[in-house]
Amino acid sequence: MDKHLKTLQSLSKTLTTLYQTRTPYRINHGSTNSTRPRPSSGTATVDISSLNNVLSVNKATKTALVEPNVPMDKLVEATLPHGLIPPVVMEFPGITAGGGFAGTAGESSSFKHGFFDDTVRQVEMVLGDGKIVRFGPDDEEKGDLFRGAAGAVGTLGVTTCLEIRLMDAKKFVKTRYHRARSVAETVEVIRREVRNGDNDYVDGILFSRDHGVVVTGELTDVKPRAAEPRTFSRAWDQWFYLHAQNQQQSEEYIPLAEYLFRYDRGGFWVGAAAFEYFKFVPFTRFSRWFLDDFLHTRMMYRALHGSGESARFVVQDVAMPFETTEAFVDYTAESLNIWPLWLCPLRRRAPPTFHPFTTVPEGVVREEEDMMLNVGVWGWGPDEPARFVEKNRELEAKVRELGGMKWLYAHTYYDQDEFWDMYNGRGWYDELREKYNAGHLPSVWDKVHVDPEAAGNKKRHWLKRQVPLGGFYGIWKSIQSKDYFLHRNAAWKWKGEE
Repeated sequence: MDKHLKTLQSLSKTLTTLYQTRTPYRINHGSTNSTRPRPSSGTATVDISSLNNVLSVNKATKTALVEPNVPMDKLVEATLPHGLIPPVVMEFPGITAGGGFAGTAGESSSFKHGFFDDTVRQVEMVLGDGKIVRFGPDDEEKGDLFRGAAGAVGTLGVTTCLEIRLMDAKKFVKTRYHRARSVAETVEVIRREVRNGDNDYVDGILFSRDHGVVVTGELTDVKPRAAEPRTFSRAWDQWFYLHAQNQQQSEEYIPLAEYLFRYDRGGFWVGAAAFEYFKFVPFTRFSRWFLDDFLHTRMMYRALHGSGESARFVVQDVAMPFETTEAFVDYTAESLNIWPLWLCPLRRRAPPTFHPFTTVPEGVVREEEDMMLNVGVWGWGPDEPARFVEKNRELEAKVRELGGMKWLYAHTYYDQDEFWDMYNGRGWYDELREKYNAGHLPSVWDKVHVDPEAAGNKKRHWLKRQVPLGGFYGIWKSIQSKDYFLHRNAAWKWKGEE
């Protein structure tokens, strides 16, 4: 804690100095799960990468004090020995607690517990003028700052510590697979399962228009003696989505942490795109085993940025009303032909907020007032930059037409008027920026916007345009990070019954 306080005081002094000259800055967290283009150089950088510790876990109050750069795997490893777990755990081990608060993070338990920030009891933040404040969602004086900062990508101050609510953990997740034969049936099964009080986790995978699988999970300490625990973290284990695609057994038992991070290997199914890129490498279980070090999410993010392939890879999450999800899937099938698609139900939040929220188009009757569906659209887009931008703009328009909204971690091309209109105007946000001395900082739009013209005319480095040389360069950059040691040595992996 002494180290934390020392870092906090140093950060406060730095931001006070920058405020006096009204100097904008960017934050170096040490890692990122965003696919947005990196900001240009020339902006002041504030390094908070050392804020990466779990400061305490309190079994009596069922809370954890966590610095912002603590990734999900380290948080789980810290809480599980106390028999506790965060209610919302992002499915990629490298996503951080601070990123979950400042961005939008909702996962397969979010139909029950909401966004990640719904599990945060208190935030410690250094404001734009260097002042240190602490506040929670029900704070009479600064509750507006909590609601505004959640999802505002760090534009109202620098988060330095989070108090996170925990809940009792169980040993296993009793997992069931529900086969559906159409998009409409898949959506309906999800609708049914979120109303089932026994479920702790619900998500779905659409493999095609006529093949969907809805996965439900129930926390339990009881496992039949004959049931062999199913794992997904070992190099020879099947990737989860491939396992779910052909799953014939309707019920199985997955150790809790193995379930939470079941999509890490292969990054859901984005890892399969690497085999499409390196056409000479077959997509087989042996090749996935042999190349396992490179096929975990941390390494894939490094390679994606290093290779420059993020400039032509569609990575979009959109919140859709249940009622228009089928129409949106019809659009993606025709326009992008990207499969599979991820479906994740979430509790809907009312505006004003920078989290996505849904409406329904005129003439559509809303049946789910408090729920929406996240649709994950991840796959190759057009090679030509202008065409890639065009397709992304089409997707943005279609999402809005159908009453949906995008997550802001990815390529975002809205112009200012369009963007602020979506978020109910910028009056409420500007008032917060003035009240908390953040007016000199980049706005949310400044941070997430990608200029369509510049992106459409951008030419990648000649080396990165050469297939497979660009991909090998990305792999080299990921190796330099040494992130493969993190999944090799992960303490959360199932080691058998104790």
